[in-house]
Amino acid sequence: MTGSAREFVVEADGGSRGNPGPAGYGAVVLDAATGETLVEAAEYLGVVTNNVAEYRGLLAGLRAAAELDPDATVHVRMDSKLVVEQMSGRWKIKHPDMKPLAAEAARVFPPGRVTYEWIPRADNKHADRLANEAMDAGARGEQWSPSTSTAELDAATDRAASAGRTAAAPAGAGEAADVGTAGGDALSAGEPLPRTTTRTGAGSAASGGDAAAAGASGGGEAAVSGGGAIAGERVGRAARTGAGGAAPGAAGAPAAADVRAAKVVASPGWGPPDMGAPATFVLLRHGETPLTPQKRFSGSGGSDPSLSPVGREQAERVAESLARRGTIEAIVASPLARTRETAGIVAVRLGLPVTVEEGLRETDFGAWEGLTFGEVRDRHPADLDAWLASPDAEPTGGGESFAATATRIAATRDKLVAAYAGRTVLLVSHVTPIKTFLRLALGAPPESLFRMELSAASLSAVAYYADGGASVRLFNETSHLR
Repeated sequence: MTGSAREFVVEADGGSRGNPGPAGYGAVVLDAATGETLVEAAEYLGVVTNNVAEYRGLLAGLRAAAELDPDATVHVRMDSKLVVEQMSGRWKIKHPDMKPLAAEAARVFPPGRVTYEWIPRADNKHADRLANEAMDAGARGEQWSPSTSTAELDAATDRAASAGRTAAAPAGAGEAADVGTAGGDALSAGEPLPRTTTRTGAGSAASGGDAAAAGASGGGEAAVSGGGAIAGERVGRAARTGAGGAAPGAAGAPAAADVRAAKVVASPGWGPPDMGAPATFVLLRHGETPLTPQKRFSGSGGSDPSLSPVGREQAERVAESLARRGTIEAIVASPLARTRETAGIVAVRLGLPVTVEEGLRETDFGAWEGLTFGEVRDRHPADLDAWLASPDAEPTGGGESFAATATRIAATRDKLVAAYAGRTVLLVSHVTPIKTFLRLALGAPPESLFRMELSAASLSAVAYYADGGASVRLFNETSHLR
């Protein structure tokens, strides 16, 4: 190694939407002295596991660093504890798919020239965004393109926003805990973004069939966290923080947090005061059924399962939380058994009747009802590919398309906004309808359904104003279940 050898930082990540499922990696090479981004790399991998994708990201980052300077020293930062510990020699590598990748990564630089560090997921956003861009491109049947990448800008913006929220939080406030975890290495709002000098794309194009499990999170009980879960997780943290998510265990914290949450969710947003109070929909996904942990499609055309014992306990917990908040004025539920049962448990606690609304039912998944994503892939691959590629495609056997679901939800929304103007209403529904309420409120594209994680018995909220505007106030809140 010469005296002029450079020092690089490699940040890498990989993700799989289904594990195994459609996967991709992202890697960034940074100048260790300046923090400048030197190389970005990303690639769609087809269907592999999450760990394989992480190793492929590591390998790409090391190779990119070696191309810049084969005599360099490299410090690798990843949020994969498995990869960091295995490459550091502290954990054994047993999986046959990872052994050759680890061996190949170890050969890029001589021993002793690469060190490894585990970092929190929130500190690895640049590589994570690249991996998600690659998976999104694969789902469209395209290659990742460095010319259209916004990963660096998005990651820097997130860090700056996190830093701003942390700085704005009162000292000692319980709310600061969640936000602060995402902003440890945040840029200040006025700090210039690092300059990118080189970007490298991947050569692997994706077929529609490789989009596999990306669609599972849009499929009722078959919901699988997609590679874009980082965004959903961040929104959830911010919503909980803004709603007063005090630290668990603090004296009187649950009740105080719920009261503050109620005030935030029920209060108008940026709109002018003459619009009056909005119609606020608190969106509750039903509790678990026996099909939920099995990740089976469970729409409105299947067996209509009731809640499991776990699901009933979840409903009891959310009922207690809503009772402490004290803002729910009416309850409206989907006609399916699991939602009516969840709504009934909450209604008893709140002393309110339940109104059944047909428009809140789950999507009809046709012949896929009761099947896992893998079983649908095996039995109806062409139909599944079409469904993943277009919101207008219907599940096999005449199910309901996501476009049709969106039309139904929009009509139901307008009907309920008119009926409950200025009031806070609990809507007990399902994965696809709730995600569609949120998507429509945000003006997000249909593919965003695959990028939201929505847990059983979770709470989200949207406020609708008199001028037609909407504001998402809460997303996938599950603190009441812990």
